[in-house]
Amino acid sequence: MSASGGAKAIVAALIANVGIAVIKFVAFLITGSSSMLAEAVHSLADSGNQGLLLLGGKRAQRAATTDHPFGYGRDRYVYGFLVALVLFTVGGLFALYEGVNKIVHPHHLESPLVAVVVLVAAIGLESWSFRTAIGESRHLKGEASWVEFIRRAKVPELPVVLLEDFAALIGLTLALIGVGLSSALDAPVWDGIGTAAIGVLLIGVAVVLIVETKSLLLGESASPAVNDRIAAALLGPGVTRVIHQRTTHLGPDEVLLAAKVAMPPNSTLAEAAAAIDAAEARIRAAEPSVRVIYLEPDVDRTPDAGPGGTPGAVAAQDGTA
Repeated sequence: MSASGGAKAIVAALIANVGIAVIKFVAFLITGSSSMLAEAVHSLADSGNQGLLLLGGKRAQRAATTDHPFGYGRDRYVYGFLVALVLFTVGGLFALYEGVNKIVHPHHLESPLVAVVVLVAAIGLESWSFRTAIGESRHLKGEASWVEFIRRAKVPELPVVLLEDFAALIGLTLALIGVGLSSALDAPVWDGIGTAAIGVLLIGVAVVLIVETKSLLLGESASPAVNDRIAAALLGPGVTRVIHQRTTHLGPDEVLLAAKVAMPPNSTLAEAAAAIDAAEARIRAAEPSVRVIYLEPDVDRTPDAGPGGTPGAVAAQDGTA
């Protein structure tokens, strides 16, 4: 996995969630709190999710084959989608079921103080993991808001870890409120309400991840900024106009480019080949993520097409010549 994959954030989340899951299960056995059980299962699911993300990053590094000539970069999207499904089923639906069951059949907590201490400790560990994920994401986020980053990021791991940690912190707070109210008011139904709220929260986060990773799996184009840099780099000696260009992500760090470019009417075959080679070199220098390039030359039929191949304006990229 590349540095942009946020391996440090994933490992930090894995360490935190394994530790949290263990102490939560122990606390559940002591207290009998359904909120604690839901949170323990949530942390266990998150631990498995981080394992899936690491596995996806590893498998994405496989070399291209005859059957998969563009490589396995999208494996990272596949495993990100699996993580969203696990969060929805194992985390969200289980917590919702436990919450409803506790509301219908409430029972008093044993040693609620233990649950409170465990939840506070878990909040500390999750905060460390969340802070690490934020630090790893800042250089990719740039000036965009966090919502825009989640929606537009081509790297699946960081949005997944960010949303998981964010949901975990809110879920722990809900569990703490549920346990606290159950103990203070001697009303165990609040433990069930807190658990159900955790389930709804996790289902909501999972749906967001499913929608976003599905879009990546279908194949998203490069960002507008990357497309603009590519279009600018295409223009040069022998290339007068960009008729149209198409980009798609083969993986978080790999972009495929297909473009049709206009050349002066009097260009020879050798000149056209040299112009295409030079354009490819300019593109790779301007945007290293463009790994696969297919350029189709065409004759520039505009009235002001210069015989020397002086770069002109970039045409509207709507597929028309």
